[in-house]
Amino acid sequence: QVQLVESGGGLVQAGGSLRLSCAASARTFTSLPMGWFRQAPGLEREFVSARGWSGSITTYYADSVKGRFTISRDNAKNTVYLQMNSLKPEDTAVYYCATSTTYSDPGSQTSRYNYWGQGTQVTVSS
Repeated sequence: QVQLVESGGGLVQAGGSLRLSCAASARTFTSLPMGWFRQAPGLEREFVSARGWSGSITTYYADSVKGRFTISRDNAKNTVYLQMNSLKPEDTAVYYCATSTTYSDPGSQTSRYNYWGQGTQVTVSS
């Protein structure tokens, strides 16, 4: 069983920055791949970024956030971060972190993630 708790969302002006955090309860955090997804009103949940387990350097980014967002993890704190810079109004959404206990590298495939956080709202004003 894995519990994920996101934090760090809020209201920011376009061009600003936010850092989202996702704390995981798993004792085996270092072996878990971690991903970030987002869902805007009326739209399907979409992939944002992911990285493999601690021993992997592989990272993935959606084209829409590449060069602006950075995913990182702190294994000592069982936490994964999403640094979001140069935010745009179209980044407004509820952001979710997720992990998979069945795939070592689920990448951008939503269906491969089996544990999800409750989400944190990010609102970017123009």
